[in-house]
Amino acid sequence: MISTEQLRKFPFFGFMDYSQLKAVAMIAEKLTYEKDEIIMEAGKPAEHFYFLMNGNLAYYTVVTSEHDPYYQKEYFITDINPGEIFGISALIEPYVFTATLRTNKLSHVIQIDAVSLRALCEVDTKLALGLYRAVAKTAMERLHTTRLQLVAAKA
Repeated sequence: MISTEQLRKFPFFGFMDYSQLKAVAMIAEKLTYEKDEIIMEAGKPAEHFYFLMNGNLAYYTVVTSEHDPYYQKEYFITDINPGEIFGISALIEPYVFTATLRTNKLSHVIQIDAVSLRALCEVDTKLALGLYRAVAKTAMERLHTTRLQLVAAKA
């Protein structure tokens, strides 16, 4: 559990009223990761939703092959910076991470239990709307970044 004051410091949580902040704070914890630690891994169950407080994360897409079970290659897509959410797969079925995130330096994150967060969204439609808007915006931004990289690679 973290305090509502820790959440209130960040504009991302600004759409939440006090009761929503309190409910999210109760299912959240602050974690510290050293440089080069993996926070989430593609293909693993998305059991947490995250918010980066400070630090920097590298976002990789992972390519595998159905013909070679040992083939796996990471491709850098973008950086995750303070104030950004990640682990959005925790709110999108089938709740499996589609990317790997690794710290570039010492980083502090807020980790929110995904099952509990989804349960809160089931009973609080305003909370759900705010979170799903943020998830959609984030997904569109990452899609745009990926498209730009694809265009640059083809040029």
